[in-house]
Amino acid sequence: MQPTFGLWDIILILVVTAQAGVLTYISDPRKKSLVIVFPFPFTIATLSLGGCIDVTNVLGLVNLAFFTYGVWFFYNRLKINIVFSIVFFAILYCFIGIFLAKILRRTEFTFWFSSFMVSIFALCLAFFTPCAHESPYRTNLPVWIKVPVIALVVIFLVTIKKFLSGFMTVFPMVGVIAAYEGRFMLQSICRQIPVLVISLLSLMMTAKVLISYTNLYFALLCGWIVFLIVLKLTGSFLWSQSCLEKLKD
Repeated sequence: MQPTFGLWDIILILVVTAQAGVLTYISDPRKKSLVIVFPFPFTIATLSLGGCIDVTNVLGLVNLAFFTYGVWFFYNRLKINIVFSIVFFAILYCFIGIFLAKILRRTEFTFWFSSFMVSIFALCLAFFTPCAHESPYRTNLPVWIKVPVIALVVIFLVTIKKFLSGFMTVFPMVGVIAAYEGRFMLQSICRQIPVLVISLLSLMMTAKVLISYTNLYFALLCGWIVFLIVLKLTGSFLWSQSCLEKLKD
């Protein structure tokens, strides 16, 4: 398969690498998990795919949650090597994404129905994911290892983006390194997943509505505004004061 790299693909590699690099200098669990939430990869990957937002983007959020909680379960509960856990669930994400992208009907109904169901799913995650009690940690993983790994992950995704469709836009590009960087604070990262799902879903729905009346760039810009508002509201709720007190103990 001969990959074709456009301008947005190159920008995607650079942005994801930079966002992952920022994680190197953050030790606080809440701040580290917050960096993962910002949808720079989603935005640029959507532009790379031509701007289509459909059911594959929405269900990709469930796949993303499965990746994050799966890595946490393997590493924290089953005591399986963190690198193996990350690689296993990253590959599984791709297989699930490619399979579902082939069979899903990409209609308005499937988009809005899946959006409703994913919202319920995110609320359930928020309810059943306890507040983490984890200490600050910053790994010493060298930049010369981190940068090539992230670049290779994104290059691979660009290569198979036609098969992944919208699943490519919410693949844990930053999460692959974040899971390793935050292997001693994975529950904090899991705690942020419901925030990410609800906030990013609000961005998708806003852009989906506006893209019929305006251009893609303005639709995504408005989506970002809604995203930031929802992020503030949901983040304040999930990281309540009582939860923060536990982190100080």
